[in-house]
Amino acid sequence: MHGDGAWSAGTAAVLLADSAGNDGGAPGQSTIARGGPGALAEALASAARGFGAEIRTASEVVQVTIERHRATGVALADGSEISARAVVTAMDPKRTLTTLVDPVEIGPHLRWRATNIRTPGSVSKVNLALSGLPAFDGAEPERLAGRIVIAPSIDHLEQAFDASKYGRVSEEPYLEATIPTISDPTLGPNGTHVMSVVAQWTPYALREAEWSAERDRLGDLVVKTMERYAPGLSDLVTARQVITPVDLETEYGLSGGHVYHGEPGLDQFFVWRPLLGHARYRLGLPGLYLCGSGAHPGGGVTGAPGANAAREILGDLKKRPPRT
Repeated sequence: MHGDGAWSAGTAAVLLADSAGNDGGAPGQSTIARGGPGALAEALASAARGFGAEIRTASEVVQVTIERHRATGVALADGSEISARAVVTAMDPKRTLTTLVDPVEIGPHLRWRATNIRTPGSVSKVNLALSGLPAFDGAEPERLAGRIVIAPSIDHLEQAFDASKYGRVSEEPYLEATIPTISDPTLGPNGTHVMSVVAQWTPYALREAEWSAERDRLGDLVVKTMERYAPGLSDLVTARQVITPVDLETEYGLSGGHVYHGEPGLDQFFVWRPLLGHARYRLGLPGLYLCGSGAHPGGGVTGAPGANAAREILGDLKKRPPRT
């Protein structure tokens, strides 16, 4: 999910971070949650409710409320407010600091720095519903349970990235696909399958077109590219969903459509994530914390940013007695 090319400085650090975050297997390996990502989210929600948490959905937060230069809760779009000893955001830090926090409270310098957090979305996703399991040349069906990477060479990756620098999508895109129904047949009943394909590099800002007009072309390109390695794939496709970087911003609130909440370059990694001086999960003013992919160690479904943030929050709350 890196916005730079394979030969760019800093990409090795991303590989090392990915390797450190897995369970000891090969770097980049896929882990499929039984029941899909929704089942994982529901399991986490159920655990939280078991400890007394109340979860509200369809409740848009429009502002972090502040008293005496301290975050004290959130204001919702319906006009109601929720008070809290700690406000913890899993939104990307750029969006949090530039849209939810009063600029007077954080000051012009921090707001300027937040505005310049690099979020160059370059990833799209194509979900395919298939009537059967595709056959890949030279691969036994059981080998398809992992991650399927279409990247013939490092130079191929660099050339795909090069096109994105000029606002174009390469005709030879870098693709990563998974077929989760192999590991969990319940996701595709009656012998059907689902294929999820991540396409990189697909720039957020196209130079000569809009994503609304290019969406179908990207879907066609992904299927055509995959079909070189899985002959007959297009005949198996019964439905298709194409999610572009613009969709990731408008539908999921990711600034610039960046799935990692910020580019994992060397200047936005480790103690520089999201910003130098704000890398310990405290974001801008007392009582406001960051727990999502925009915090160290970055993106991916690891739970690490949240676990790290929780330790810091609990430590701070022990030092500060509840308000009376």
